[in-house]
Amino acid sequence: MPNVPSPETDAGRRRLLLAFAAGAASALPWPALALPGVAGAPADPRADWRWLIGSWNVRHRRLKERLAGSDEWESFGGRSAVWSTLDGLGTIDDNEMELPGGAYHGLGIRTFDPATRQWAIWWLDARNPTRIEPPVRGGFAGEGGTFFGRDTLRGKPILMRFQWHDIHGPRPWWEQAFSNDDGGSWEVNWRNWFTRTDPEPAPLPRRPQAPDDWSFLVGRWRVAHRRRPRLSLADHWDEFDGTLHNWPVLGGFGNIGDNLMRMPAGDVRGMGIRALDPASGEWSSWWLDGRMPDRIGAPVRGGFRHGDGVFIGEEVIDGQAILSRVIWSRITPRSARWEQASSRDGGTSWNTDWISDFTRMA
Repeated sequence: MPNVPSPETDAGRRRLLLAFAAGAASALPWPALALPGVAGAPADPRADWRWLIGSWNVRHRRLKERLAGSDEWESFGGRSAVWSTLDGLGTIDDNEMELPGGAYHGLGIRTFDPATRQWAIWWLDARNPTRIEPPVRGGFAGEGGTFFGRDTLRGKPILMRFQWHDIHGPRPWWEQAFSNDDGGSWEVNWRNWFTRTDPEPAPLPRRPQAPDDWSFLVGRWRVAHRRRPRLSLADHWDEFDGTLHNWPVLGGFGNIGDNLMRMPAGDVRGMGIRALDPASGEWSSWWLDGRMPDRIGAPVRGGFRHGDGVFIGEEVIDGQAILSRVIWSRITPRSARWEQASSRDGGTSWNTDWISDFTRMA
């Protein structure tokens, strides 16, 4: 049944969502107190998702057709594994669902932005692994959390609402709703109920056809970094160390890297997010910089051949469009090298600006 707000709630919610729909989805300065259903935020946001870390069985109930006047629901099971990242200011949520038409995998990516005191939540659908969907944003109060975002459905704009309930109880549950009238009414289309199976997360089962491309990187690593400014020919390189924890997701068709880099100016954290498109055989690799947690950078794309991996993408630096290239090489069971280079001339020449050497810890 659609969740219809009360008249008092509806007016404030409509004003908020009209502002959101007008074009500020990625930067709307919602303080936590202004979010519908959110009365405040904990002093330490690292506690916000602590209750969800671990492994879970999940019972799903989903509306078959969304915003189509349907009242036909389908139920199915699933599993979820949730890791903390970015020193508690991020999480990764790997999901397997037993849809009536076959198994389905998806990945939730969450980060906290201290500037707005909001969480952003992105979704990567393994059926469309070249695209990370637009985020919802919001926060927690008491036993629940509320998050809003916008997307399109069948080519038309919609608003999205995610809500978590009973988060500290024995069976926390999640609800998704869509609106096609700027928040005037909502159609609830998905609910999940979670039952914990282990307080520690463990990778979900690997799919039989999953590739071995990134098997070398799974585990924990010490990293020695050398870096100079992008597009610079300076001889001076900063040297610093760091760590990486990498694990498989999406049934082996993706992997996540949680990184700590002890740069001269202070520690920096970031996440590498990778997913394979089986149709093209190409990997997409995104970077989420913990200093800019409200966005995910443009991906580099490519794959492995003759033992090395080469990935190329476009980005903008200081207003200039360039090509970026990442190479993985010198891969052994206990070591690997990562190199980043930039090109101003469409790939005719490359300037290496970052080299990282990996030594396995576990």
